[in-house]
Formats: sequence, structure tokens, C-alpha cells
Amino acid sequence: MNRRDFTTTMGAALGAWSLTRSRDLPREPIRVDAERLLRHFDALSAFGATPAGGVSRVAYTEADRQGREFVMGLMRQAGLRVRMDAAGNILGRRSGTQNDLPPLLVGSHIDSVPDGGRYDGNVGSMGALEAAWTLGDREIQTRHPIEVVVFQNEEGGLIGSSLMVGTLRASVLDQPSQSGKTFREGTAFIGGNPDDLATAVRRSGDVAAYLELHIEQGGLLEAANLDVGVVEGIVSIRWWNVTIDGFANHAGTTPMGQRRDALLAAAAFIEAVNRIIRSVPGRQVGTVGQIRAHPGAPNVIPGQVVVSLEIRDLDAAKIERLFREIETEAHRIGTASGTTFTITDTEIDTPPAPTDVRIRGMVEEASDELGLTHQRMPSGAGHDAQSLALIAPVGMIFVPSVGGISHSPREYTKPEDLVNGANVLLGTLLAVDRAEL
Repeated sequence: MNRRDFTTTMGAALGAWSLTRSRDLPREPIRVDAERLLRHFDALSAFGATPAGGVSRVAYTEADRQGREFVMGLMRQAGLRVRMDAAGNILGRRSGTQNDLPPLLVGSHIDSVPDGGRYDGNVGSMGALEAAWTLGDREIQTRHPIEVVVFQNEEGGLIGSSLMVGTLRASVLDQPSQSGKTFREGTAFIGGNPDDLATAVRRSGDVAAYLELHIEQGGLLEAANLDVGVVEGIVSIRWWNVTIDGFANHAGTTPMGQRRDALLAAAAFIEAVNRIIRSVPGRQVGTVGQIRAHPGAPNVIPGQVVVSLEIRDLDAAKIERLFREIETEAHRIGTASGTTFTITDTEIDTPPAPTDVRIRGMVEEASDELGLTHQRMPSGAGHDAQSLALIAPVGMIFVPSVGGISHSPREYTKPEDLVNGANVLLGTLLAVDRAEL
């Protein structure tokens, strides 16, 4: 072998070795600007701030309007092209290298419940904005356009995201919202156009994927000392009204053995719900959250009681099985107590919204690259991802809520967890952009 051949051969070998080694070396993940993220998060929390340390930024109030203007200003500072759709959803767009591809949506909401906390929705909105801002800082080009979205009035029933996917009934728009305005009036108040809502609707294929970062709103991650929750899906919610008819009679003159006490039967029913829901493994939950006794006098045996029944789980078939068991037990209680149970469906019947299995894996890989611990878990609360799942693959990332407290001024997520979530969101966003979903 002459010197030229030897040099060529060795150069090729060394190049191959170098390429192999570079693939084997761990890739340093891109991280957001933590200080900027926390500064913007704190600044947003000033709009609607309460003396107890929380936020009361109810949709369609002045605090909501001002908070939205603040967020749009930040989007412009980040170099995003900002617009509001007819539904009142805020969108900040960053171009991709292939702008004919459908956009990747990433975001959440900034409205709150009355006297709520600083973190619900805001973590995801500010995390999404910071992820896009970091891409701009690093001059990283994605294939897909990216749209940072802040949905309007999530707390009032996923209003903005339901309008985006075209599932909100027209009659809802003229119902009163928590602000006192109707949903139609509120949408106009924040800058939307309720007379042109069809232009805001997106169909299947119009969005490549939707990603949402959120606080857990429960205590599982904190109890397990884990950094990240990889959301498997948003649970189905079913709700029934249960009417128990007995016989109202004088509390002083009716012997205990002759009573048809509807409230006593209701107590047995509530215990049965708890027992049946807990009788099978899983994360299903069942709740009796309302109870009304009639006639409601201390000296009258209750003749009628109306209670609510709610069951949540990722598996709609399991909900149905558990309900049938509860229904059977209710009629047994009725026979034993001389009462009659009437169970009626309500309009609260939301199907489960599973996250995309491929995106779950990307969330886990992004967490692993950052050295963060994680577990898969369902979401027991509703989120805008529930709406978007009807038209696109979705992924959700949870970060811990201290004490499992949410919808309260005491709601708290540690700054390091907020930053961790934004970093996982950024890594997942880049992975989804590279993938063919």
C-alpha cells in the first residue's frame, strides 16, 4: 500500500470512527432562559393579583383583558407574528423552513377561577412562549411553523379551544359566564368577533400536533418525589342526577321502624359509591358532590333527596361497568329502605381524550436527556388539549403541585419545577418537529 492509499484509508476509517463516536456521545439538550421565564411569569401574576397571593383573573374581566395585552406584547418582543382569531384566542406565529406544513401548536390559557392561584394555565402559556423565544435566541429553525396559543376562557368550559375545533354549541354563546357577560359579549370584549366564528375553526390536518405544559393539580408527583408527569390522556367525565323518593312525615311521632327516610337511603348510596369505585384497581374516581334534602326542616323526615353522581376514568367502558354496579346497589338500597331511586343522565358526558403514544415517548426522552424523573399518569381535570385531541395528536406534560393544591390562592409550583417543565416542553417540541406524525 502506498502512502496515498494508506492516508486515504486511514482518513476514511478515522472519519467513520469519529462519526460513530459523535453519535454515541450524549447530546446536550437545549435549555430555556430560566431567569427570563420566571420574570415574565411573575409579571403576568400581577394582573388580577389578590391579597392572599393568588390571582382572580376571570375570563372577560378587565384583569383578563389586561393580562392578554401583556402576553401579546411579550410575543412581539419574542419576534412572533401576533394575531387574534375570531374566537378570541391569541396566536403568536414563528415561521418554519417548510411553511406549507401545518403548524405545531403549543400553549395553554391565562384566565383563572375566582380567587384562584397563579399557576394553573399560566405555567403552560409562559412555558410555551419561552420555548419559542429560546428558539429565536439560538436561531434554531424548525421545519413546521410554530404557533404559541393562549386560549380564551378555559375555566368557563374550554370555550376558546372548543370554538377552535368547532364543537361549542351556538346556544352556549348567549349563556352568562362567570364575569356576568354572556360568552358572546365576553368574546367581543377581549377582541374576538363572535359574528365570524367560522373563520377560527380548524379541521383535522390543519394542526400537526398540540403540546401543553400544566401543573398537575394533584399530589401524585410530589408524593412520589418525581419531576415530570407524562400524561396518558384526559379522563372521561360522566355525571348523573339521582332522585331518592321516600315519605315526608313528622320527626317526633313517626317510629324509627316505620320511616321511609330518603336522606338515610342517600347516606347508604353515598357509601356504596365510595365502596364500589374502590373495589377495582385503577385510578378511577367517583364523587357525590351535591345533596339537596326536601322539605329541609329539622322536624320533618326527608321525603325526597336529590344527589349528584360523577365518575371519571380514562376507560369509558370501565365507567359504564362501575355505573351499572352502582345502579344495581341503589335499587337494592331502595328496596331495603322503602324508597325509590331514579337515576337520570345529564349532558355532562365527555369522552376520554388519550394523548398520542408517540408523543408520550418523546416527553419521556426529553425528560431523560435532562436527567429528570418521570411517570405516566392520567389527567383527572379537563384541559384545552381535550378539545385539540379531536383534530390532532396531542401531548401533555405535568409538573408537581405542592400539596396537590389547585384553584386556590395557596396553589404553588416550585420555580425549578416550572423551569424543568419548560425545558421538557422545548425538547418535546423539537422532537415532534423532527418526527412524521
